[in-house]
Amino acid sequence: MATIEDVAKRAGVSISTVSRVFNGTRFVNPVIAERVRAAAQELNYQPSRAARVLRGNRSRILGLLITNIQNPFFTALVRGVEDIAHERGYSVILCNSDEDPQKERQYIEVLCAERVAGAILVPTREHQPAISLFHKHRIPVVAVDRRVRDEDVDAVLVDNIRGAREAVLHLISNGYRRIGIITGPLSTTTGRERLEGYRRALEEAGLSYDSRLVRTGPFKESTGQIQTRELLALDEPPEALFLGNNLIAIGALDVLQERGLRIPDDLALVSFDDTPWAHLKTVSLTTVAQPVYELGSTAALRLLQRLQTSSAGVLTRQEIVLTPSLRVRDSSRPRLTDFSTVKE
Repeated sequence: MATIEDVAKRAGVSISTVSRVFNGTRFVNPVIAERVRAAAQELNYQPSRAARVLRGNRSRILGLLITNIQNPFFTALVRGVEDIAHERGYSVILCNSDEDPQKERQYIEVLCAERVAGAILVPTREHQPAISLFHKHRIPVVAVDRRVRDEDVDAVLVDNIRGAREAVLHLISNGYRRIGIITGPLSTTTGRERLEGYRRALEEAGLSYDSRLVRTGPFKESTGQIQTRELLALDEPPEALFLGNNLIAIGALDVLQERGLRIPDDLALVSFDDTPWAHLKTVSLTTVAQPVYELGSTAALRLLQRLQTSSAGVLTRQEIVLTPSLRVRDSSRPRLTDFSTVKE
């Protein structure tokens, strides 16, 4: 790929002259400017997107960094961001960290090098030092789905504690007492807050918290598979499971299917995240539905508010919390037992 140095050499001018031609920052003799453009065309030179950031103007590119592009949850979130961005004349660069903090940092470095106008980030963990790179380059950033420990970063979230609490209380009200949980990593606010909601529900119902019924891991199918097997292997296996997201739920369902266990007769289930397949008759999974599209669109709107101010520091930090809803289906039907014999 041709570089700016190649163009300068072909046109017989300095690198700064080539830069001025494409950036429009200073007057260049029209004859020389035409020579530079001709050289660029001959070499098939494509100016960096950074060249679009003209003095006194802004890039029209937004960066969006998510954690798992294979998770259907992010399809609606990305659409929410993209719809608002497109409506306001911005394009979106999509990056995928794979829940890897190092890969996340590398993408943050790329977005800063490209001098995007702003960024929306699903952080891999609450404390991510690489966020400071956005501040260094004066790029406003909004965290979405998960909170990041930075007083200068806005956040658009779902009330995870409320959603998890309602899900577990629903199981308890249907007669389930020994309830296990498989949630995401506790280094993320989503994993930690969903565990907190689980604990609050048990406390409200007067049930003891049993650490043997608690499992954590990456928000992936393999976590659901591994941890479900471990919970079923306990001397006293759970009567019901609260699953931390849709991918964990898929993993758990795989294990129950391979063992021929019936839902909810052998094991009741409730999962965080509603998915297109959750209502199917073969699964009919009770879920905590998140307003995912609104998560994305609200994050984009907040970022654009930042961009409309003369300085990102003008607006005080804002945390916007959206409300999830419990969608009850067959996987959590009332337990068929004599509740009077159950010891709490």
